[in-house]
Amino acid sequence: MAEFRYEALDIEGKSRAGRISAPSPEAARAELLDKRLFATRLDPLTAAEPVLAGGGARLKPAALSLFTRQLATLAAVTPLEEALRTIVRQTEAPKARVVLTTVHGAVVEGRRLSDAMALEGASFPPLYRAMIAAGEGAGTLPQILERLAALLDRQAELKGRVQAALAYPAALAAVATLAVAALMIFVVPRIAEQFVDIGQTLPLLTRIVMAISGVLAAGWWAILLILAGGALIAHRALQDEALRRRFDAWLLALPLVGRLLRDWQAARLARTLAMMVASRLPLVDGLKLTLPTIGNREVRARVARMADDISEGASLTSAMRRAAILPPLLVAMAAGGESAGRLDVMLEKGAEALEREYDALTRSALALLEPAIILAMGGAVAVIVLSILLPILQLESLAQP
Repeated sequence: MAEFRYEALDIEGKSRAGRISAPSPEAARAELLDKRLFATRLDPLTAAEPVLAGGGARLKPAALSLFTRQLATLAAVTPLEEALRTIVRQTEAPKARVVLTTVHGAVVEGRRLSDAMALEGASFPPLYRAMIAAGEGAGTLPQILERLAALLDRQAELKGRVQAALAYPAALAAVATLAVAALMIFVVPRIAEQFVDIGQTLPLLTRIVMAISGVLAAGWWAILLILAGGALIAHRALQDEALRRRFDAWLLALPLVGRLLRDWQAARLARTLAMMVASRLPLVDGLKLTLPTIGNREVRARVARMADDISEGASLTSAMRRAAILPPLLVAMAAGGESAGRLDVMLEKGAEALEREYDALTRSALALLEPAIILAMGGAVAVIVLSILLPILQLESLAQP
């Protein structure tokens, strides 16, 4: 059975596109005619093309969020196939158009939307497709799409806020590092040449700075290679699952960084669980689908244990307490939600509370980071200047009668 990509016209003269499986091009055209589609183009798929459609052409997070929002709006007032066709027509990015054309074609062939999205698994994660399937099964697809769009928008907003907040400190740290490196590599060696023939023992600070400057000036490229090699070795070492989990557990144990990471992961988990509970998805399935979205391996392992506990009959609250990784505030709110029968509402409120706490901690940390970078740069420059001035002051004292 071969795979073909087709472009066709329906009985109303509207263009359609998608894929079809058939033993031959003639059989493919006949099958399309049975579906009242007249093929205007029929191309066999090469062995590499399906991989390209699923991997080379994929929706970026911003494009996925926009598509979800558009589909939620259109699906509430028009048939799904027409909504998808409209979105495909107005999509300008070539890669995004390839992905959406494949989804639209599969829906035209009679597949469910979640099954059509599975053809482009790189663009539509398993959790996303599960939510779509739940909406299709319950007949609440527009509402599910609205919730998904809100979730994606919120995640993009948080990520963008953090990136924007880190941009200035990162640029400041880079400039400070380059400035100090330039002083040590180009300026200090020229000044040190003036102290070679003075016939006096230089101050300890001056000798230390001159030694460091000499190493940097002579072998800065070797230092860069060592740093790059160390980073590569560390990256490969962290590919080992056990070592990566120990490293992630160590990150969680750090005073401020650990709390930020925990709040970030817990907020995402709580918001996703809230949406799944509201959509009547089983908690066990929801937790397992959420696992790939959790970056920290230690948190991921604890959440997997939560799913196992719930599958054995434990409540969500008891599973959270046994995992001992989520903030106490979220556990308490989940307990209240379970007892009151409003788990989705309380999880949503818990996610909002954690996000507010995360924002406050991030702002406080970054407010301290900027002056810390400035002080570190000023201290380094002060040490360099002092190491240069000390020999000059020593010479002046010797020259006095």
